[in-house]
Amino acid sequence: MTTIRVLLVDDHRIITDGLKELLSEAEGVECIGTCADGAEAIAAVGHLLPDVVLMDLDMPVLDGITATERVKRSHPRVRVVMLSMHGEPAVVRRVMEAGADGYLVKNCGKEELLLAIRQAHQGNRHFASGLLAGLLTQQQEKHAADGLLKELSGREVEVLAALAEGLGNKEIGDRLSISPRTVDTHRTNLMRKLNTHSVAGLVRLAIKAGLVQ
Repeated sequence: MTTIRVLLVDDHRIITDGLKELLSEAEGVECIGTCADGAEAIAAVGHLLPDVVLMDLDMPVLDGITATERVKRSHPRVRVVMLSMHGEPAVVRRVMEAGADGYLVKNCGKEELLLAIRQAHQGNRHFASGLLAGLLTQQQEKHAADGLLKELSGREVEVLAALAEGLGNKEIGDRLSISPRTVDTHRTNLMRKLNTHSVAGLVRLAIKAGLVQ
């Protein structure tokens, strides 16, 4: 069996020490080094050429996403599995876009961690099922919101985006060069077309559709 050479990257020593001990008990897996930030990781990858990098997301000097992008650009054959406390769909999407070969949250079990390492080493991507489910749900909601926005006029979309930014009728009127009363009319029409009865409901739809972050 080929031994999988793993580089650990995390700014908390207690995490790297724990992972190092865990990997020492796993068959066919070897920890070849540890790093405390993304910049160290990039340098270590160039020297050690690991098979798999277990990369933390939030780190000083250079974060995990930027480090992953640079590692994948300079050493595309090196696999990177992100290990983070964050499970939000937007973060998962950003990690996938960076080219990561896997993403696990830090409350995962030993079995899933080793599975992700082995899957990545084989050229497969492994993302925790709960993370992908959340991402899929968000994408479905966004598509649904996009469909609703097709029913709106260009001016109504502008008013909706401004409402989602927290602007009042007068501020929106000043921005769009229309009267506050006209803004109020647009807001009423938006609620009717989007089948919601509050500004909060409009804001949620605007966020799902990507009009605001």
